[in-house]
Amino acid sequence: MIDADTIAPDFTLPSTSGNDITLSALRPSPVVLFFYPRDNTPGCTKEAIGFSHLAQQFADAGVQVFGISKDSLASHDKFVAKKELTIPLLSDENGTVCEDYGVWAEKKMYGKTFMGIVRATVLIDSTGKIARTWPKVKVDGHAEEVLSAAQSL
Repeated sequence: MIDADTIAPDFTLPSTSGNDITLSALRPSPVVLFFYPRDNTPGCTKEAIGFSHLAQQFADAGVQVFGISKDSLASHDKFVAKKELTIPLLSDENGTVCEDYGVWAEKKMYGKTFMGIVRATVLIDSTGKIARTWPKVKVDGHAEEVLSAAQSL
């Protein structure tokens, strides 16, 4: 995973908000990027709902929050509608952003090895520098922990 205290790699990705999102254009707002493996899976759903429930508190702190996976925008749109998510999801179908942030990695499940997105979160400060990272996230209480860190920027 990418190191804290480095400049966050810039990107432009399509969003469920209907616009393309360019990271550098969001400055000076702090930004949270949570990378997750797949739409509509139990852990990913719980995580996205957790961030959605706190969306207003993040907004009140001036922090923008985005979920990123390799799922298509069509898949994201269905996920947002089905789970009533209030945070925008970004589609990184070609995986470039996942690779740039070091979350596309070898994983093991049920004795099989495969490449996939490691659940991770990045907090980017108002200057575009990575303030904090959460590699290999455990979902319970995670959104609250990220909110606390974001509020202390």
